[in-house]
Amino acid sequence: MGMSSRTNPKVAVLMGGPSAEREVSLSSGRECAAALRGEGFEVVELDAGPDLCARLLDIKPDVVFNALHGRWGEDGCVQGLLEWMRIPYTHSGVLASALAMDKQRSKEAFRVVGLPIAESVIVPKVDVMADHVMAAPYVVKPNNEGSSVGIYLVQEGANGPPQLSDDMPEQVMVEQYIAGRELTVTVMGDRALTVTEIMTDGWYDYDAKYKPGGSWHVLPAEIPSEISDLCLDYALRAHNVLGCKGVSRTDFRWDDSKGADGLILLEANTQPGMTPTSLVPEQGEYRGMTFGQLCAWMVEDASCDR
Repeated sequence: MGMSSRTNPKVAVLMGGPSAEREVSLSSGRECAAALRGEGFEVVELDAGPDLCARLLDIKPDVVFNALHGRWGEDGCVQGLLEWMRIPYTHSGVLASALAMDKQRSKEAFRVVGLPIAESVIVPKVDVMADHVMAAPYVVKPNNEGSSVGIYLVQEGANGPPQLSDDMPEQVMVEQYIAGRELTVTVMGDRALTVTEIMTDGWYDYDAKYKPGGSWHVLPAEIPSEISDLCLDYALRAHNVLGCKGVSRTDFRWDDSKGADGLILLEANTQPGMTPTSLVPEQGEYRGMTFGQLCAWMVEDASCDR
């Protein structure tokens, strides 16, 4: 378990990969690699391709820092490879990663421990395009891709069902649309850091999340302490029920006209964005940790059997 006792462990930063979120991952990976070099680690950047296993055998890292996002990197696949090779790695293990990536199954886990979630169903894409499968407003999204790629918002009074693009999977999630403010909480190990409110001009989509000016962050969120405490509690419970390790981030919507009843847990992310302006590092900084210290903590936390 844990890192080797070398004075400056060799860290392979896994980034890029074949998912829809490749560009975001490359950006996370480059920033984390630079930060880790600044903390004195020997770092090799590794764009994850089909030859990943051979590349890792060649590099012989003491630790893998997983900066992949989306499928393969976030869903338990690469975690399984690293377990098989017995290379300590960061973030969540096989089961937690797979469970969190499957939005419907993670909701079932959240429901068991009493966490408030948005009602949703998994249905064939053809049915969604044929007729409303749920009363509007609702959202249509893939069940297992991250970062708001391909999200359709069907407003109340919409003329007809949405026409989904060809790159949407055959089975999609249809989820009741939860109005309200966007809140998010980082869990690091066994503690929830703080609550950030994400302010946007309009719908919080992929562009708003990753393009400057599309959204801005207020932390700690200017919300009643009762709501803040609930967010921290729910995020920690979500992290624990899924079996997450290292860092995770849980996203919420809060309808402030309904008080505590208006707080809904949307999803937990096991591979949250890791650039210095991302939500997780900002919360770390608020808690007194530099970006470099946060990345170093993640390396020190790395292990097998996660």
